[in-house]
Amino acid sequence: MKNFKLKIVTPEKVLFEDEVLQASISTTMGQITVLPNHIPLVSQLAPGEVLVRFNGTDESLMAVSGGIVEILPDQMVILADTAERAEDIDEARAEEARKKAEEVLKTKTTDAEQFAMFTALMEKEMARLRVARKYKKRGVRTGRPTNQ
Repeated sequence: MKNFKLKIVTPEKVLFEDEVLQASISTTMGQITVLPNHIPLVSQLAPGEVLVRFNGTDESLMAVSGGIVEILPDQMVILADTAERAEDIDEARAEEARKKAEEVLKTKTTDAEQFAMFTALMEKEMARLRVARKYKKRGVRTGRPTNQ
């Protein structure tokens, strides 16, 4: 089957750039899976996971906190606010950050701007935790298979 080029970029670095078979992402309109020759699309990303498949068995898992995705028939570019590979996520640190954000939302009176900021932080940390836990549970590969 034909592949397409996927590039994931944050303000700090290019996190991922490779040829892939498919990629599943979370947008603000729902979860989508992109295959080669996908119709052109630009969408806003929701905090969540990016699951990349290189072939039938090898895959890579990453967490993004939001951003924008552009999809063309032969390529997909994700401009992420933040992104990290599943194996780089410190689950304990992410859980602690989520708890702190949740506590602030429950105990402190905040204005609309602070509420939005802490809600976004909590969503980001929840996405990181989901990806880290899925990675540990499934043992997902995090790069192109070495046999190709």
